Amino acid sequence: MKQKLRLRQFEALMAVIQHSTVTLAAKEMGISQPAVSRLLADLGQTLGFSLFDRRAGRLVPTQEVRFLQADIQRVLDLMGQIGEVSQSITERKAGHIRIACLPGFATSHLPSVIAHFLKDRPGVSFTIEPDRPERILEWMIDEQFDFGITDGFRGHSSVLSQDIHVRTVCIFPKNHHLERYAEITPTLLAGEKIIHTRRDSDFFKSLESAFLDENTTLKTLVETRQFTAACELVANGLGVAIVSELDALKFVGQNIQIRPFSPLIAHRLSLVRPTLKRPSAITLEFIDAFAASLEPFQIQISALGKKS
Repeated sequence: MKQKLRLRQFEALMAVIQHSTVTLAAKEMGISQPAVSRLLADLGQTLGFSLFDRRAGRLVPTQEVRFLQADIQRVLDLMGQIGEVSQSITERKAGHIRIACLPGFATSHLPSVIAHFLKDRPGVSFTIEPDRPERILEWMIDEQFDFGITDGFRGHSSVLSQDIHVRTVCIFPKNHHLERYAEITPTLLAGEKIIHTRRDSDFFKSLESAFLDENTTLKTLVETRQFTAACELVANGLGVAIVSELDALKFVGQNIQIRPFSPLIAHRLSLVRPTLKRPSAITLEFIDAFAASLEPFQIQISALGKKS
């Protein structure tokens, strides 16, 4: 072939096949009859065979064209689909978002945010991969995921982050003697069996410091990485815990009582993404939506360490 095939030539060909006349084909395409004739002449020259036979004043496709017709239609259909998807992407209604997150978020809060996000975006899809913070950091550095939800993030040149400080509360089983208090302090928890996060976590260090400031010993019952696990244990009557309010509220009605904890201690979440990987518009929109979903539970850094 001396010349490249053009999509507009195929559109002219299929329009003439449908209407059997150049006049109607030109009207459908919104161009002049000579323009349609030129497109067909160039296509025939490029392909190297005649496109139509004239019978009783109508144009009938040749056998060669009939042989290619199905393939040409598939090309036009595919281009139409690409156009529709491109428009959806432009309108932020299509795309794929890969999220790495803490295990608790894979089953709590994140699914509801995604469900709400997808209501008006039928062309968007997600991949959710839960894992520990160390692994999430590796994935961000390697640019394997678009967005991550983690904690304990201390910064990295290959990762951009947005910190959100989430309010924490004290939870205990129903009919516990702590029910009579409107607010729980470390002093009130003296002697209580505490279910808490890992000792190497920033949150535990803040919690331990709060107990030390009131000359109170934190008595460990269970050490666990996830707040959701702590909530489950408290719901089974095993002890008390200081957890994210975000997680605690998911267990309302499951043998759990919730009270404010003083001093105010935050669970620091980090919304992270690769520094050099340019995010899609739909990814940035979802990150904003997720951050907004945390606003009811967010506290300002200036409020930390003060009495409620």
